[in-house]
Amino acid sequence: MQNTPIQVVDRDNGRVFDEVILGEKWIRWAYQDAGSSLIERLLFRSSLISRMFGLWYDSPLSRGKINAVIDELSIDMAEAVRPADDYTSFNDFFARHLRPEARPYSDDPSEIVAPADGRVLVFPKLDKDVFVPVKGHPMSITSMLPGLSEPFLGGALAIVRLCPADYHRYHFPASGQIETTQELAGALHSVNPIALGAGPDVFGENKRCNTLIKNDKIGTYCFSEIGAFGVGSIINTTSSGPVRKMQEKGYFKFGGSTVVVVFQPGQVTFSPDLVENSAKGLETLVKVGQPLATATL
Repeated sequence: MQNTPIQVVDRDNGRVFDEVILGEKWIRWAYQDAGSSLIERLLFRSSLISRMFGLWYDSPLSRGKINAVIDELSIDMAEAVRPADDYTSFNDFFARHLRPEARPYSDDPSEIVAPADGRVLVFPKLDKDVFVPVKGHPMSITSMLPGLSEPFLGGALAIVRLCPADYHRYHFPASGQIETTQELAGALHSVNPIALGAGPDVFGENKRCNTLIKNDKIGTYCFSEIGAFGVGSIINTTSSGPVRKMQEKGYFKFGGSTVVVVFQPGQVTFSPDLVENSAKGLETLVKVGQPLATATL
């Protein structure tokens, strides 16, 4: 179904909408065109193209793209701390800070919040280590978290898929103490469902950073940032010590990207709307700080 739109539920109003995909024709060409396998390998298994994107988007020459992307993706700049003409490069704009009041959240320690703006898919109970993204193939937390997955087998997992339109800073969904950080080199496949449907093991092959955080109410959870095509860098601004709920953990430079949060068995219950939509194969558009789950103990 090469031209099937990607449908997402807007959490704020419950409406289903077709996602606007920046560079859609190129993603479909790379992953759905039978003759593009060599191109796909060159573009997405090598970091060269993404590094070139990163250099360009760090350059002042990229400023001219800012207003065009704001218009194309209907980005609400009233939420941003700085106006559009105040950024020195596209990546400066892409990693923009938002006004604190734009992303309210509850201080209740039993409530786990969404770690980023994006499209959420939840898995309330894993079949050992297996999860299946929208329109994708079975993925494994054993591949995603090499050497770290054992405590999470049969647990729960939330995927937050960020698109270029989204706020690209990510935050801790619950407080705790950072125990371990694992950085893994890898490919930079697109995280778009178009690519997931083509079969690459995005979560086991892509560049990623896995962080274990111990929390008093939900035990140890894992926060994983997955790099994707066009992502110049995963920048973690907090990588050790105690952390607070909604404290900034880091940000992505330009490109699509994904945050995955993995919980140990029996520790959390996901919000009912996220469970219902996910069971239908629909992602839910959420904002960082909105309810994701509650502690079960």
